Amino acid sequence: MNKITIEFFHDVICSFCFPMSYRMRQVQKLMPEVEIRHRSFALVRSEEEYKAMFGSRAAAKEEIVTHWEQANRIDDLRRFNIDGMKKTDFPFPTSMKPLRACKAAFLTAGDDAYWDVFDALQKAFFVDNRNIEDEEIIGDCVKGCGLDLEVWKSHYNSEAALEAVEKELELARAYEIHSVPCLVVNGTHPISGALPLDQILRMIREAGSTQV
Repeated sequence: MNKITIEFFHDVICSFCFPMSYRMRQVQKLMPEVEIRHRSFALVRSEEEYKAMFGSRAAAKEEIVTHWEQANRIDDLRRFNIDGMKKTDFPFPTSMKPLRACKAAFLTAGDDAYWDVFDALQKAFFVDNRNIEDEEIIGDCVKGCGLDLEVWKSHYNSEAALEAVEKELELARAYEIHSVPCLVVNGTHPISGALPLDQILRMIREAGSTQV
């Protein structure tokens, strides 16, 4: 099989990216030779986008939480705390702060750190029902991943982190990606959706075997 590189496009606030990240962890264990690169994809950049799509940010939260039920059904560990989220009083988070936090983790310690912070933020949101747009909560997640918080903060507050997120949004547009989760295998084989693990493995192997 040829060398396989997977670009994993995802958003921290994406409920279907939560089970998909868990499955990609399994892919990495079963196929350690595969290189997984993490790519940012912002579903909602600002409060204004929530208003445009749903009428208000409150309405967005009410609607989006109903999507968690479907995501929980396909989550291998059934981790979503849906009732807990309904009781929270914070607005549904936008994408950019948590994505910038992940990219700052990458600038601090590479793709593994990005993935660890991504997963920590998703757990904080979907399981612990914490507001991952709050920078103190973001910092708690980063500390929990063992990163040097001061180094991470220097990257988080830099233009480089934001520019890195923007660059990956441009890359997603170049690949014509309109939703996440999405995998791009060796730059040419898109795999969309939170698919079952056996299907993901099969499609990755097929893409690797056909790559020239």
